[in-house]
Amino acid sequence: MTELALSPAGFVNEFYPSFWWIPAGILAAALAIKLPSIIRLWKDPMLRAVGGLLLLALAVFVFVAPSTIAGVNRLTGVSNISAPWVYSLLTAFGGACLLLIITWRNGLSDRSARTRRAMRWVIIGYSGVIAALWVLFALADVPVERLRDIDTYYANTPYMRELILLYLLAHTNSSLITNYLIWNWIRTDGLDAWLRWGLKFLGVGYALQLAFDAAKLTALVARWNDRDLDWLSTAVAPPLACLAAILVAVGFILPHAGQYLHDRCRVRLALYELRPLYLLMRSVSGRGVPFVLRASAELRLIRRETFIRDTLLSLARFIDEDLRRRSYEAAVGLGFPAPRAKALAAAVTILAATTARSGPGTPDRTADPDTTDLLREIGAVSRELRHDEDVRRVHSLATTTPDEDVRVTN
Repeated sequence: MTELALSPAGFVNEFYPSFWWIPAGILAAALAIKLPSIIRLWKDPMLRAVGGLLLLALAVFVFVAPSTIAGVNRLTGVSNISAPWVYSLLTAFGGACLLLIITWRNGLSDRSARTRRAMRWVIIGYSGVIAALWVLFALADVPVERLRDIDTYYANTPYMRELILLYLLAHTNSSLITNYLIWNWIRTDGLDAWLRWGLKFLGVGYALQLAFDAAKLTALVARWNDRDLDWLSTAVAPPLACLAAILVAVGFILPHAGQYLHDRCRVRLALYELRPLYLLMRSVSGRGVPFVLRASAELRLIRRETFIRDTLLSLARFIDEDLRRRSYEAAVGLGFPAPRAKALAAAVTILAATTARSGPGTPDRTADPDTTDLLREIGAVSRELRHDEDVRRVHSLATTTPDEDVRVTN
């Protein structure tokens, strides 16, 4: 007999025991990716704060899993003690997010009275909420262990009712304020692209946290009015919480990881672009940059640039300024824009200089050539060396005898 497809609520109920390990695994991976930077730049308080935030989020999802809840209850011998523990972690996470956003936006150097006062109130307020959670739990009578529906099961139990409401209100408050700060920040002009995208992920993540709070509070209020909307708490809120945590993790990591990857790609691209000119200069000098096993990409780029410029300086007496002028005019005549025509002219001149260097004698120059542009624009020159056909066309036109009338047909 074919079973009917599970409804969304049925799907969540079916996989609820293992559901929480998905975001936990993603958060653990994010923390592992970030950990080397945190260790290497330990003095950076922002990196430490992001690492601590990811660790808190990971702890929430590890301890909210039913198997962990049961294990903590058995280990302590106190029924449902996991409830105040998980709620404390969630409250601490909300407060830490709020603190990080305040610090991140205002900058570490901002020690204004307003910023200090805001951070002090966040610390005092959320520390007080966590203390109140444990006091209320100590006063509550919760003998029946509940692994997944404790919020609605004890919704009408004295003190436990207040405990549940307190953590939900605290979490809603932090999500609302953080969400407001984030979307207000996004509208600021002049933001880095990676930071803006990170803030957008954070904004959506915190909006989903508000949806999580709304689902939980609706189920709680329904219980107070003798109605059963428990599915909102057990089937709707969990996936919202998981997706929100993932988006928040991405939002905090993206500005740092994105900029790091962007810088790495930029360095790799620069190395790739300089390769043709580097190989040409290596053929001129008869040697290249010595290989260093543990050299970073940045160090390799600096050494390659230095080697190219040093070799170009040794070619200075073979540079033909007249050829460069005629090559530029030829490139412009062929329809190339001025910046590219300049690079093509330099490429033609450098190739001619390498040929002259390997020939007999030293050319007679009335004045020292100006190598400033050559040394400054090595990246553009190297890119043009990849376009052999364009370089040959410019060279051919530039070396045509002055008396010959050269017409270029487009």
